[in-house]
Amino acid sequence: MMSTHKTGIKTVTTSKAPLSASTVELKPSYNIPVVLAIAAIPLLFLQPWVGGAIAILGLFLMFQAVTIRLQFTATDLDIYRGEKLIRRFPYLEWQNWRIFWDKIPILFYFKEVKSIHFLPILFDPNTLKKCLEERCPRIES
Repeated sequence: MMSTHKTGIKTVTTSKAPLSASTVELKPSYNIPVVLAIAAIPLLFLQPWVGGAIAILGLFLMFQAVTIRLQFTATDLDIYRGEKLIRRFPYLEWQNWRIFWDKIPILFYFKEVKSIHFLPILFDPNTLKKCLEERCPRIES
């Protein structure tokens, strides 16, 4: 059974399982790409190279927000491009996570046993934080 909540969160449930056992797909957030694109406009007149670089970064992040989907399953964080699974991160391998700048969340960090990952927040930050707290409690350091 699949349902979409008022917040735009898709929840896929296969049985009467707790929320942490269901699959939650984060809806995209275009905040960062839009802010970068808008900031690039005046910079194009003042510093064309800098403005151009920021505009290209904004467009790239917009493309990523449109095409990339994060799904929290009972055991993994899955990253999809369209319908294709491109990466799976099992929670058992996570050591820590953090969302930088709570008031204006722009960066999501998590550390696995063998690697560290930084992702721009191109998805709903509130749902991201809720899913992380439910499925992978953070270790304070």
